[in-house]
Amino acid sequence: MSNGTPLGDFLRARREALKPHDVGLPEHGRRRVPGLRREEVALLAGVSSDYYIRLEQGRENSPSPQVLDAVAQALKLDAESTDHLNRLCLAASQRPHDWGEADVSPQLLQLMEDWDHTPAFVVGPALDIMAGNSLATALHSGFDKFDNLARMVFLDPAGRDFYQEWERAAHSCVAEIRAAYGHDPESVRIAEVVAHLSAQSPEFAALWQRHDVKSKSQEGKHLKHAQVGDLHIKFAAFTVNGAPHQQLVVYQAEPASPTAAAFETLRSMGTQPKQARAEATDASM
Repeated sequence: MSNGTPLGDFLRARREALKPHDVGLPEHGRRRVPGLRREEVALLAGVSSDYYIRLEQGRENSPSPQVLDAVAQALKLDAESTDHLNRLCLAASQRPHDWGEADVSPQLLQLMEDWDHTPAFVVGPALDIMAGNSLATALHSGFDKFDNLARMVFLDPAGRDFYQEWERAAHSCVAEIRAAYGHDPESVRIAEVVAHLSAQSPEFAALWQRHDVKSKSQEGKHLKHAQVGDLHIKFAAFTVNGAPHQQLVVYQAEPASPTAAAFETLRSMGTQPKQARAEATDASM
């Protein structure tokens, strides 16, 4: 993913994203490198230049909480990015031991399937679709596969039509994987997904290098399904108790709205992704 350390890569990216005027420093002449200089970040954080350089180069592995708070303030990190910074400084022994993939519990599978008017699915740290109910499958029927949200956004031709605010969806996918990466920088699956998407999509590669961090939360989405048209949905994500690496994603429509009617149409149609339809056809021959 990088030749540097996770901590050093993050600090470098956030430093390069800032301009001197962003932090109240004068800007004199032309700069050879983008963003702030290491010495400027050190000055703002109240640490020596040598110490900050060692931190960014991965030669200082145990910064104090006070130093991290000072660096976060110097780089103007928000709360989520500050948490990410602190997680990157954890030793492997301090990281959660249950951050790997696991099966979705039968209880959660049954709960989702009982929500026959609401699309619901479970995603893993790399945005792999681990399970989904029938309506979620029908909602994503225009894609070749309902397998990984980031792949669907960046590599599936249906993505740019389905996500009407495509750039927002793209930024969100990358920032969510980056947030998960902070919990487990050694994740083999995250490394696989990032390597594949970076090789296939220059847009993904560029966004990944920004080191933006944002977990799934709650917001609205504007989608467009080829068969039922525009969909304006509410969106929420919930961490699964007992499986903190899994998130339950739920899409909701306003009652008695055109989107609610479209969901009902999708439910009655029982559509499924293209690959699933092709496999079903092959099996019947």
